[in-house]
Amino acid sequence: MSRAIASVFEAAESAARAAGVRVRSVSGLDELESLDRMLAGIWQASADGPLLTTELLRALTKTGNYVAGAYDGATPVGAAVGFFSAPANRELHSHIAGVGPAGAGRGVGFALKQHQRAWALHQGATMISWTFDPLVARNAYFNLAKLAAVPTEYLPNFYGAMHDRINGDDDSDRLLVRWDLLAPAVVAASAGRPHHCAVPDTATVALGRGADGGPAPSGPLRGNTVLVAVPADIEALRREAPEVAGRWRVAVRDTLTALLGDGLRFAGFDRAGSYVLTRTAEAL
Repeated sequence: MSRAIASVFEAAESAARAAGVRVRSVSGLDELESLDRMLAGIWQASADGPLLTTELLRALTKTGNYVAGAYDGATPVGAAVGFFSAPANRELHSHIAGVGPAGAGRGVGFALKQHQRAWALHQGATMISWTFDPLVARNAYFNLAKLAAVPTEYLPNFYGAMHDRINGDDDSDRLLVRWDLLAPAVVAASAGRPHHCAVPDTATVALGRGADGGPAPSGPLRGNTVLVAVPADIEALRREAPEVAGRWRVAVRDTLTALLGDGLRFAGFDRAGSYVLTRTAEAL
């Protein structure tokens, strides 16, 4: 094992110790059913019914894909599921990852992703992709800063109507991110040094937060560095003010797709709750 790959496994073990869990691959029927129930409890009103089904998880493990759980003793507190994508298994797509209430606030999600990174590299993959809701500020910060993943595509209503307790009846817009497992920023983030991009004083606010809690477009989308805010808690808005949540969805979708179409690219997500985009040399 090369020193670079060994350091990846060390980072994964360190993250698991810090979270107080053991992260490992899972393939047995009983454990797969338990993980599926835990994931169902996160997304659905009840954990009694399946989310992915034990049968699908079993098939994924049998064909060499990724199913792992984070355990506090014998209790699963987090899980992640992924499958390989073309060409030739060089990229893993992480379909779902979740942390239950017993694992919240402990760094379990970070430990799961570090285990997934080490596992993928051991299988010969050098890239992991996944999607996430661009309106969820904590997930944006986790993905872009804590993990140093890079968004590459905005996908409007990607999954269609989901009707679960996290997404509600909102369109399932997603950002597709790619995680270059050996990129310098990813190596640093995996060692506990998050990716924090500098925001110059000259940055343009393309979308801000209004006094009513809704989106506040700020005029022409110009400048070499542009900020796009998201709500502080979109899940609360979906429960308490669905009309405002809907306005946020449309505003963020329209703003980000316009900026990406104009040649800007994601540079990160700042602590104030905004995406940071910068203009590429080709777009100048």
